Amino acid sequence: MRMHPLTRGAAAVLMFALPALPAMAARFELQGGVSFMDSYSTPAAFGEVIFDEHPFGSSNFTWAPDITAGWISGRDLKRFDGGRYTTRDDIGLVGAGVRIHYGPADAWYRRLFISEQPSVHTGRTEALSSAFEFATTVGYQGDHWSIGIRHISNAGIHEPNRGETMALVGIAF
Repeated sequence: MRMHPLTRGAAAVLMFALPALPAMAARFELQGGVSFMDSYSTPAAFGEVIFDEHPFGSSNFTWAPDITAGWISGRDLKRFDGGRYTTRDDIGLVGAGVRIHYGPADAWYRRLFISEQPSVHTGRTEALSSAFEFATTVGYQGDHWSIGIRHISNAGIHEPNRGETMALVGIAF
């Protein structure tokens, strides 16, 4: 499996930083679920570190830095074997961005969130064909759990751009 030098560097930095991140973080989540490209499913797993929230001025919006490392399994789909990209590569992914919440601290809807993370990854597939992707997650977080829908794609900067869409559940520490 080939790895872009930027991806190698980001993976090395993350590997050395990961042991310290949970101690600095407000929340650490382990997430697992199923990812879909078109109607083809495969397992996916992620670890996510969410840091302390910060208000957007005097509004009810808050933002928190977050870092994700994950894996999406490859697929054995013969119909894509003749193309430039197959579906066989496992994807190792790292991303960093923000998680945004809205509402007063005691509102039930305050636990809803949206997260946006530019990401780099290993491998190339029909779904994720460039080294650089965007990961968008919409979810709900409880005290010690989370559920979410995550979509990862390159926003059309490189074809093919099928993307991966996944349903994830997580436990939080």
